[in-house]
Amino acid sequence: MTEPLKTIDLSEWNAALPAAEAAAATAALENGQVLNLPHLAFTLSPQERRFLSPQWSDGKAKNVSFDPATQQIRHTAAAGDDRSALSALMARYANAARSLVVSVCPVYTDELIWGLTSFRPISATNRETSVRKDDMRLHVDAFSSRPVRGQRLLRVFCNINPEGVPRVWEIGEPFDAVAARFRHRIPAQLPGSAWLLEKLHITRGRRSAYDHMMLGLHDQAKLDDDYQCTAEKKRIEFPPGTTWIVYTDLVMHAALSGQYLLEQTFYLPPAAMQDEARAPLRRLEKLCQRALL
Repeated sequence: MTEPLKTIDLSEWNAALPAAEAAAATAALENGQVLNLPHLAFTLSPQERRFLSPQWSDGKAKNVSFDPATQQIRHTAAAGDDRSALSALMARYANAARSLVVSVCPVYTDELIWGLTSFRPISATNRETSVRKDDMRLHVDAFSSRPVRGQRLLRVFCNINPEGVPRVWEIGEPFDAVAARFRHRIPAQLPGSAWLLEKLHITRGRRSAYDHMMLGLHDQAKLDDDYQCTAEKKRIEFPPGTTWIVYTDLVMHAALSGQYLLEQTFYLPPAAMQDEARAPLRRLEKLCQRALL
């Protein structure tokens, strides 16, 4: 199994890498490695540390979410000044995460699109959920309600646990092997279904053939108990104070345990990549011998 991590020794969120190192880091990221920054902590102020408690979740979602584009926060029980302070914390993380991506992958600078910021105060274990929503099972990320139409899903995670508890992941086999294994199990996309899902507001936009296939890979892998038990995988621990960057639409991953995490999602057009051929869209089009958009 290829080494899943590429370690980068940065301790500042906006410390630029030399050009050759940035190109190598970007290539590793696009090839399916996780960029591991073990010395890059996101420090909370004494006042912000009060948010390290499950009480700030509304109990309906696993994440408190913040939209950097609209400055709106959702899925939190915080109100009044607490709500404003939690929003400010998440906005600060969002900006730090963007500075980091621009520093490590400067080729992306002009094309990064804001996704949601997440704060995860709930433990990753012992959550009652369906198999399809169980993030403790190996999967690539794909959204049932948010078609991305080929855009990449780039995520920046940071473990902010105050009690020394690591975030534990498993990293699975390469994307191409997963696609070859499961693509024939994916039901055909019904004619007119994408239009209907959009008109009924079940999806936010038109689901492309690419979105349909990615969602199929996500579901088929999670639903296959034998695959989950026998698939090649490697256990990774991210201690508190660790940040990591990963294309979660490319890397098979499972979050086994941990509590108190910040995460920032960015979207990126494949054409903005250092090597567009590495995008899942292009990999799947090559495998299927047809256009998926």
